[in-house]
Amino acid sequence: MTSNGRLVIPAILRSALGMENGGAFVASVEDGTIRLVPLKDVIASVQAEVRRYVPAGSDLAAELERD
Repeated sequence: MTSNGRLVIPAILRSALGMENGGAFVASVEDGTIRLVPLKDVIASVQAEVRRYVPAGSDLAAELERD
């Protein structure tokens, strides 16, 4: 870590996360450890969670727009 707080993520780790060309991620601290999750993975997880509550064949966006 540099003195201004910037952190360099090594290329091998960026590659393992599918972030070779940069990208956004969500950072959290869990039990004193920094956890980085690619934003696309967070979005996919949230979509899967919401899908559990939306009946098959529903157009949630259209329903929300009508409301």
